[in-house]
Amino acid sequence: MINASVLEQVNFDKLDGLVPAIVVDASNKDVLMQGFMNAEALEATLEEGKVVFYSRTKKRLWMKGESSENYLHVVRIVADCDFDSLLIEANPAGPTCHTGAYSCFHNTLMEVES
Repeated sequence: MINASVLEQVNFDKLDGLVPAIVVDASNKDVLMQGFMNAEALEATLEEGKVVFYSRTKKRLWMKGESSENYLHVVRIVADCDFDSLLIEANPAGPTCHTGAYSCFHNTLMEVES
């Protein structure tokens, strides 16, 4: 079910027509990746049920998994309080990162020892 009142409030104006979209694994909430969506990418995601981003380098829509078949199947999309970022819960069909890693977030920058 699409909540039209939330959808129409998504603010694409702050980043030149884009919003950050953070994807988490729906089963365990692990952060998988981050990309950007324009209005067309969000619409395609809603229609396809698979995550579609706007590629800033390719200058076109890009469905995650279009070459690897490691699609991200959408379970839920939530907008933040300012409607300028999206959190997408998805079921990954394989590794998310182009390196073959489960998540794109695997390069530890800092960790506090307990």
